Amino acid sequence: MDPRETSLTLDPKFNSDGLITAVATDRAGQLLMVAHMNAEALARTLETREAVFWSRSRGRLWKKGETSGHVLRVVEARIDCDQDALWLICDPAGPTCHTGAASCFYRRIEGEALVAL
Repeated sequence: MDPRETSLTLDPKFNSDGLITAVATDRAGQLLMVAHMNAEALARTLETREAVFWSRSRGRLWKKGETSGHVLRVVEARIDCDQDALWLICDPAGPTCHTGAASCFYRRIEGEALVAL
């Protein structure tokens, strides 16, 4: 068994691009968004308790809400069993999605169509 699976030492398993997937929910468990973090983004998030991600499209660190003010205040950060995915439990300061929706997951797939929730 990999020591990451039983140890109480934080040892994130970043992928070949140096990223780890981060899932953000609110305290009630509502899925807000999925993004990626590199080691610096994770360190800043844990230090400031506000979500910071690695923006693959911008090619730089991105603090959620840096322009909108809709930050994600991190109440608790968890990591999965093999330390290759993060779960951020957050208090969102406004809508999470850049579209203005509370969650980035505001559409359901029905067949080949999308239905707004």
